[in-house]
Amino acid sequence: MSQTHAIESRTDTLTGTGIPSGRLGVWWFLASEIILFGGLIGTFILFRHGNPEWVAAAEHLSLTIGTINTFVLLTSSLTIVMAFAAVDKGDSRRMRTWLFLTILLGFVFLGIKAFEWSTEIGAGFIPSTGGFWSFYYAMTGLHALHVMAGIVINTILFISAVLDRLKPHEYRIELAGLYWHFVDIVWIFLFPLLYLA
Repeated sequence: MSQTHAIESRTDTLTGTGIPSGRLGVWWFLASEIILFGGLIGTFILFRHGNPEWVAAAEHLSLTIGTINTFVLLTSSLTIVMAFAAVDKGDSRRMRTWLFLTILLGFVFLGIKAFEWSTEIGAGFIPSTGGFWSFYYAMTGLHALHVMAGIVINTILFISAVLDRLKPHEYRIELAGLYWHFVDIVWIFLFPLLYLA
């Protein structure tokens, strides 16, 4: 049994399914988020097929910026995996380093997104410009809020690790990682829909 699973079994109660309650809670939360984003993405696809002029609107988005942001977010998925791997090995120093890099990459993603938004708004493309732009700002804005939430969660874990208070609850990094991967997966759907389709 790995150190993480041993810690988890001591600190998180098991449900009737044998799944730790924390993990089950995160999966239920993510299921509700899938419904939210799935509905938004499905609605976008339906409207997109009924509005061929959206292709011209989408051409104003910078594929370069979208690609860089995709690379940043996917790299942050790697860093949260490395943080969890460090926990599994009992390496607190590396865990803190990888958590910090995850947080930093989250801020880089948001900074790039803010730059992109300011560029589009400066060019006169605001939510009321048209249906495409309403969806663009709604979907990327909702996603950015989720990135912010992930940054907050990872920052709390990082501060706990720095203060040496994380040791009894290291399994929380796995839970934070599940959420962070969900945020990445949503972006993997949004990127081609908005920038490539």
